Amino acid sequence: MANDFNQQVIEEFRANAGRVGGYFEGSDLVLLTTTGAKSGKRTTTPVMYLKDGERYIVIASNAGADHHPAWYHNLRATPGGTAEVGTETFEVKADFIEGAERDEIYARMVAIAPGFAEYEAKTTRRIPVVALHRS
Repeated sequence: MANDFNQQVIEEFRANAGRVGGYFEGSDLVLLTTTGAKSGKRTTTPVMYLKDGERYIVIASNAGADHHPAWYHNLRATPGGTAEVGTETFEVKADFIEGAERDEIYARMVAIAPGFAEYEAKTTRRIPVVALHRS
């Protein structure tokens, strides 16, 4: 179940063809639905994305917390899910980006959304970068 903040964002996203105000105003958002690694339940989470060709890049920043977000663990266990972008819904498969490509893409996200630099500074973990491919 989504927390209250996420649930409000999800409802606003769906009511306004993918556009939201507040904290995410002007951001590219995807509603990512994954299957719980432990629970097996489907959970939807709003996540900022960076379009990279045909891929949707999402960053498992968890706002700089010292642990990965649940959606990342879910994709590690079951690398498929559903994405909602604007009014379109489609199946996706996750690819986990490492090394120099990860660093380059993370820097691109920081250029668009400087808060990601703060998230990286707040934690000692290496924040994962995930590419979502239509499946």
